[in-house]
Amino acid sequence: MTRTPLTLTGSALAVLRALVERGPSTRPQLGQDLGLSRPTMSAAIAELIQAGLVEPIGAVQGGMGRRAVEYRVATHAGHVIAVDAGSTHIRLRLSTLDRRLLHSSLHPLPQSQYALTPQISAVVAAAVAEALARTEADWGPLQAMVIAVPTRVVGPEGDTAATDQEVIYSNFTPPPQVECTLVNNVNCAAVAEYHYGAAQGRQTFAFLQVGVKIGLGLMLNGQILRGVNGAAGEIGHISFPFAPGLTPQRGEAERYLGTEAFMARVRAGWPADAGPPPRDTYELLARAGTGDATALAHVEEHAAQIGAVIAICVSVIDPGLVVLGGGYGASPLLRPKVEEVVRRLAFPAEITTSTLAAEATVLGAERLAVERAVSALLGLPC
Repeated sequence: MTRTPLTLTGSALAVLRALVERGPSTRPQLGQDLGLSRPTMSAAIAELIQAGLVEPIGAVQGGMGRRAVEYRVATHAGHVIAVDAGSTHIRLRLSTLDRRLLHSSLHPLPQSQYALTPQISAVVAAAVAEALARTEADWGPLQAMVIAVPTRVVGPEGDTAATDQEVIYSNFTPPPQVECTLVNNVNCAAVAEYHYGAAQGRQTFAFLQVGVKIGLGLMLNGQILRGVNGAAGEIGHISFPFAPGLTPQRGEAERYLGTEAFMARVRAGWPADAGPPPRDTYELLARAGTGDATALAHVEEHAAQIGAVIAICVSVIDPGLVVLGGGYGASPLLRPKVEEVVRRLAFPAEITTSTLAAEATVLGAERLAVERAVSALLGLPC
């Protein structure tokens, strides 16, 4: 559906973007932050209210005993849907243009999916249908939708068949009133860490996701690096293994370091006198956290292998900061050994752990959806 873009003055646009970014604020707060005079602020707020983009929500106590009216982005200005089409779960957030949560859902997949599959598409379809059915009239129109997918993504001019990104539409049809944008899931997580998580204040960093698959999101000078083929950060595709008599295989690093192959090695090497092997990485980490020597040895060995992969990244990109995330990678048990290996093999780099954990990808998708929604409302390039 084509909407007529709104035209705002520069001051009104600045106030709108500030409210989108920071949430509810008073005119004095906004005026001070934006360097706008009281008359200019009053005119900008009036303009935004007239356009249906901003609403007052009551008064709060200000300085010198004064009370000031607080404003926020109007709920009826519209909403966005963000979906994390993950390998083990589908996460969905439906939120306002200033990211107030209106609806969320979590849908486990029947079994882990190594690639983007029709089964993932079917669960996404069910999650979106549920969200649309729960949408209330005073939430305004659906303004944008972003789906984070576990594959590289190219634009319409690229070879979409080679990326498998279109598989998301095998059982899912986007709502007709809005454009649906696909973004690589690890890139979404990096966006979230940049704005809300462990990488706040850092213009350049790398985000390594370790779960069923591994992937790298690269933020360089405040911009996600996507690459010509949408493959920047596909560190799982580095040639591997390197050893006499062995031929490196495409994608073998991802298969070897992913949690399914890792747990297969754990079960195969679990001593008989150590009791039954853990059923999954959650149980393995839980045992390691209680001091179980066998579990901890497996975790440290895997962390050393992850550290070696990060050392490759650090040697090529020199990001200064690497954030560990993903269903398994976000465990703080990995960090000490990863730090040790990277320090030994590569240039100086700070290693830290995601503060957003499993929510990182869907929060990044939400952020991108809001940016697209605001740009579309104002007729600006996305």
